[in-house]
Amino acid sequence: TSQPRHGTDHLSLSSPPPAPACCSSRYGLALLSCYGFFVAYALRVNLSVAMVDMLNANRTGNVSPSLCPARSEGPARPIHNRSAALYDWDSETQGWILGSFFYGYILTQIPGGYLARRYGAKWLLGLGILGTVVFTLLTPLAADLGAGYLIAVRILEGVGEGVTFPAMHAMWASWAPPLERSRLVTISYAGAQLGTVVALPLSGQICFYLDWTYVFYVFGAVGLLWFLLWTLLVSDGPDSHRRISPQEKRYITCSLKNELSPSSDRIPWGSICRSMSLWAIVVAHFSYNWTFYTLLTLLPTYMSNILGFSIQQNGMLSALPYLGCWLMALLGGQVADRLRETCLFSTATVRKALSVTGMVGPAVFLLATGYTGCNYILAVVFLTVSSSLGGLTASGFNINHLDIAPSVLAAEAYAGILLGITNSFATIPGMVGPVIARALTRYNTLQEWQTVFLISAGINVFGAVFYTVFGTGEVQPWAARKGRGHSC
Repeated sequence: TSQPRHGTDHLSLSSPPPAPACCSSRYGLALLSCYGFFVAYALRVNLSVAMVDMLNANRTGNVSPSLCPARSEGPARPIHNRSAALYDWDSETQGWILGSFFYGYILTQIPGGYLARRYGAKWLLGLGILGTVVFTLLTPLAADLGAGYLIAVRILEGVGEGVTFPAMHAMWASWAPPLERSRLVTISYAGAQLGTVVALPLSGQICFYLDWTYVFYVFGAVGLLWFLLWTLLVSDGPDSHRRISPQEKRYITCSLKNELSPSSDRIPWGSICRSMSLWAIVVAHFSYNWTFYTLLTLLPTYMSNILGFSIQQNGMLSALPYLGCWLMALLGGQVADRLRETCLFSTATVRKALSVTGMVGPAVFLLATGYTGCNYILAVVFLTVSSSLGGLTASGFNINHLDIAPSVLAAEAYAGILLGITNSFATIPGMVGPVIARALTRYNTLQEWQTVFLISAGINVFGAVFYTVFGTGEVQPWAARKGRGHSC
């Protein structure tokens, strides 16, 4: 019996020749799911910029003598955009509003993986994002009714988005050939960074030329268009796709059948919960997200209250870190698959190397940001480098679920559930991070923000070390067993 190659771990040597990528159904799914995650993250982050324009700055206690000098405003704001309501929310209330999304988001992580397995990922993901779109359109009304109503709407948005990653992971289990896995999944999930990159500056421009209410109306309309395309063009798997070529269908199904077969249809919850490989992903995901979500929700506030940027400049500069993150995520996917295909590196080595670089690097530059003072150029550069390096984790621990439970049937049973488990823990930073950060930055001093950055950097480094020690790229015994060869 032939032994697996070192660089591909469990992959068979008899895989069918790849089907062309150009105009293929699998890459079409990657692009459309990228658009879906673009919508999901645009709806998630637009409030971060809108919040700056929703506050009555003269009555919310955000003025401090320690703030850096204000930057040049540029063109004068149009008069007609000042008709939207302003609110007197203090720092604590702002923290709860910004973090409330994640209280709903955590509720549907594990159920999302189970429901995707039982009812199909296409409609679960589609309806989840559609629900978020609907509640986004209701955000201005909720804000007018009071902070409590806005918090409730944001929680419901989180409930809808909570199924997205587990459902998409379950769908890729049926669509992604092993040696294209990193590329396809990173293209798909890169939509998250792209949504952030576009939503932050565009939200600033919308606030500047219209008013903050249009931020939610514009992105809501973009989300409705995505749902229409998703409904018409996507299928749960190659077998049910109406436009897939016979060559591509055979390539995908045979590539996946050549992997290991599942041990049973029963979900081995006990073995899953005792798996150190899974806990390594949990700790890494939690640690990375502490920094990611803290910046995602509070970077516009930092740009405004510390660095003194206007609402128009704020969105543009807040987007730079996530533009770099998106580009590095795409590059990391190509590098990861290339390293594995050359047979020089094992899956575990590739995942750990990218994870450590994508966590320790951001920690160093984030910590340095807190000591740049009012040197806004250096601060923006450090924040951009920090978030950019974080994009490498997309091909590190973020995709490791499909390594430890890779086979087509096992992945359908486990991959979405595994991501639901890890993403549940990784959502906790989004729930508590903004609240803690705003509590620590009550007076918006540089020293307060240094503390926030120090905490985030320390948690990031801890997660990188833990994953390096306990992470693996091997198929876990509870996920699969050796099966008979499949003929394709």
